[in-house]
Amino acid sequence: MQPKILLVDDREDNLLSIETILEPDGYTFIKANSGRQALKILLNEYDFAMILMDVKMPNLNGFETASLIYEREKLKHIPIIFITANNFGDDNIFRGYQAGAVDYIYKPINPGVLRAKVSVLIDLYKKNRQLIAQEQRLVAINRNLELEVKERKASEEKIKQLNRQLLENIASLESANKDLDRFAFMASHDLQEPLRKIRMFSDRLHLKYLNILDEDGKTNISRIQKAAERMQSLITDILTFSKIAVDKGGFVETDINQLLSDVLTDLEEEIQSKGASITIDQIPVLTVNPGLMKPLFQNLIGNALKYSKRDTKPLIRVSHEINVVNGRGRDGKDRYCKIMIQDNGIGFDQKYAEEIFAMFKRLHHNSEFEGTGIGLALCKKIVEQHKGYISARSKVNEGSTFIISLPLQSKVESVSYAQSN
Repeated sequence: MQPKILLVDDREDNLLSIETILEPDGYTFIKANSGRQALKILLNEYDFAMILMDVKMPNLNGFETASLIYEREKLKHIPIIFITANNFGDDNIFRGYQAGAVDYIYKPINPGVLRAKVSVLIDLYKKNRQLIAQEQRLVAINRNLELEVKERKASEEKIKQLNRQLLENIASLESANKDLDRFAFMASHDLQEPLRKIRMFSDRLHLKYLNILDEDGKTNISRIQKAAERMQSLITDILTFSKIAVDKGGFVETDINQLLSDVLTDLEEEIQSKGASITIDQIPVLTVNPGLMKPLFQNLIGNALKYSKRDTKPLIRVSHEINVVNGRGRDGKDRYCKIMIQDNGIGFDQKYAEEIFAMFKRLHHNSEFEGTGIGLALCKKIVEQHKGYISARSKVNEGSTFIISLPLQSKVESVSYAQSN
């Protein structure tokens, strides 16, 4: 919008003359024939860049009109240039400045002087408008910043509350887990005494009445003995699982190869009965809890033997590789020793790769393969106690690979060898 100028003069020819001089500069003009009319216009409009007003007018002269104009707060910013044909002298000129004038133009009007003085005031008006607009933008920005700060403080407080609640929930869960572990340990421990009696008396019945009982009786006693054996295995596994939760110590540099050799010695009878071939690459020394590592490998290698194909000799390989990932190490990296236990057994559908690590989860019926469904859950808990990860890859009838990733803290030996049984 072009700047507006209010022209005030009781003579139409003077108004037309001023408008003609200033029109080429593209201003918008509002004209008033008296001081009273000017005041009426200013009641409704106050966005004028300036006022050009004749001093000598009937009823209200220019000085009086200017005084009334500046009584209104909204109009005090509008500069007034008085136009006069008389040289009033210093006293009257001072009176005009007191009324609010910023300058005088004398008749006959010099077009160049008029345009120059108007141009200066218009330029000041435009800059003032820019400053006001900038101030409004800054006020809006400041208001938005204040709102953002308030929202951020509210969000931070909410996050703090959520963190406090999360910590409380974690503490509550840890307490509940400890209580559950203690309960499982005590319950399993207390179950062993009546179970021993069940096994002892069933064995006595079997030995004493073997020749007296008919086939149905023998079958029932055999079922009791097998159920008792399975319950014994279940209790043993639950006790082992419960002990892991409270076993926080015992982490030492351990020769994993010697530990694997001990595991193979324990499984020697089953290895020989199935004609299994087991190859073990040189594994680096790791800082682990050897008491937990042994049941980990015993379960995984034992499963590879258990779930082998009927007409195929088990082929099991234990290998490793070193992985480097972004983390919190000194150089911003974490190093993991990834140990793979690969077999050529019956495998399983990959969609069950997560489920198999759950407690009591079994993919096969007891009639096919014996087990309690705790072994892999035990493996997962052991690996997590070592701040590591365990996963599995498998295809039906194409074997499985179980992958253990453990934090590496010791120097990796580059020598490799194969051990076959």
